[in-house]
Amino acid sequence: MSVLKRYYSEGNTYFIANITFERKPILIDNIDLFSESLLMTKAKLKYELVAWVILPDHFHLLLTPDNCTPSEILHRLKLSFGSNYRKRYGLAQGRIWQSRFWDHIIRNEKDLNCHIDYIHYNPVKHGLTKSPFEYRYTSIHEYQKNGYYQKDWGIAEIPHIKGEFGE
Repeated sequence: MSVLKRYYSEGNTYFIANITFERKPILIDNIDLFSESLLMTKAKLKYELVAWVILPDHFHLLLTPDNCTPSEILHRLKLSFGSNYRKRYGLAQGRIWQSRFWDHIIRNEKDLNCHIDYIHYNPVKHGLTKSPFEYRYTSIHEYQKNGYYQKDWGIAEIPHIKGEFGE
């Protein structure tokens, strides 16, 4: 496998997509382990979690690291979840995650808003709900509470979101 070189620069915000090995739908059934791993990672490595969604077989994070890289964050998060998952199910080994993850440096406000919308519309895109607000494991509820979304966003009109998102 070739060595993937990633470009990181302090102060940037990154969109991250990561998929479970063979797209096994294990994340929602183990949301407590994922949440615990995310909190533990956030306590050890400082970063702002701007937006997020957890789906059965993948997740998207929009984050701004502080004195660490997205690779370090993802490494710790995946290692923690994998360890706790194996312990829960009595597994001595076995892959939990795909080998790599998708990342994208947010370039400007339009790009940021596009990725936030993509994250929040993702459960509808994957057929898990008809409304993005029906889905539990997402930051859309915080955004709506703060006035960024109307209650019919993503229902009355399908958002036109352009870009590559690593799925």
